[in-house]
Amino acid sequence: MKKFVGYEKGINFGGWFSQCDYSKDRFDNFITEKDFEKVSGWGLDHVRIPIDYNLVEDDNGDYLESGIAYIQNAIDLCGKYNLNMILDVHKTLGFSFDFGENEEGFFDSEKLQEHFYKLWEMLAGKFGKYHERVAFELLNEVTDSAFSDKWNEIALNCIKRIRAICPDIYILVGGYWNNSIESVKDLAMPYDDKIVYNFHCYEPLIFTHQGAYWIPDMPSDLRLSYPDTVENYKKEHVKIATSSHSVYNYITKEMADAAFFEELFAEAVKIAEERNVALYCGEYGVINLADTESTLKWFKDINSVFVKYGIGRAAWSYKEMDFGLSDDHMKPVIDEVVKYL
Repeated sequence: MKKFVGYEKGINFGGWFSQCDYSKDRFDNFITEKDFEKVSGWGLDHVRIPIDYNLVEDDNGDYLESGIAYIQNAIDLCGKYNLNMILDVHKTLGFSFDFGENEEGFFDSEKLQEHFYKLWEMLAGKFGKYHERVAFELLNEVTDSAFSDKWNEIALNCIKRIRAICPDIYILVGGYWNNSIESVKDLAMPYDDKIVYNFHCYEPLIFTHQGAYWIPDMPSDLRLSYPDTVENYKKEHVKIATSSHSVYNYITKEMADAAFFEELFAEAVKIAEERNVALYCGEYGVINLADTESTLKWFKDINSVFVKYGIGRAAWSYKEMDFGLSDDHMKPVIDEVVKYL
């Protein structure tokens, strides 16, 4: 399968320019140069940096030179520490994967879509010249499957607008159900040879998100180990409100282990091979409530399938955000975990 060269082992700097309070203190101090140096020392080849439109726009829609400068600084630090970078629009005006952001209307509003295109034209104009070491990710985690056709059309229009400015930059496109692996089949055919199909993987969700406060009906005291039988995970999963989109509807493996991920990825791998497009997993990780030995085993298993098929990836997340790999709780196993990123 085609590889996304230069983006094979990465990590997210989540919470820096997105899902944050947008304060100067946050922008200046949450991630610093020493963090770029650290992940480079882990042997990673890139970082994925989510941004919200608020970083680069004021309430009037005027672009903020201060926000643009923060992105430029991140690109410069990546260059200093031999890292590539994915610039991911995590939230656009009118849409966020997080319903708590109160962004709505994007998929039905030509005005909001035009705003999105112009945002990307601005970013392309500023940063497209770094196409040899920067890639663009159009939008994080489209939610509802009903948006699929509209999203394919919007993505195509946006790609064309970007291509008019920077024809050589790689562009990542993900699908519905929060960039689920199942949605890859419904992505439009790649516009050109520099399109990458993007998905996220937090399966088994009941393990990776055990006790998560933001999951409806998730018991706060739920604790599970990995690996375990698919049936045991399924029994817990059906108790939470997200069970309608469960992968357990088609998984046939008895155990949730490396073979589970092999089956989970099979259809997307087949489609990527048929369409000669690279696959990339922009987020995957385990909540900090899980025991660290289980977390290590999970990373080892999913990594084995990433490596087998040459799937590039970026773990979620470097620091805090309930998944921080550099946080204190991971100290007993982090030296081993980084071998499987």
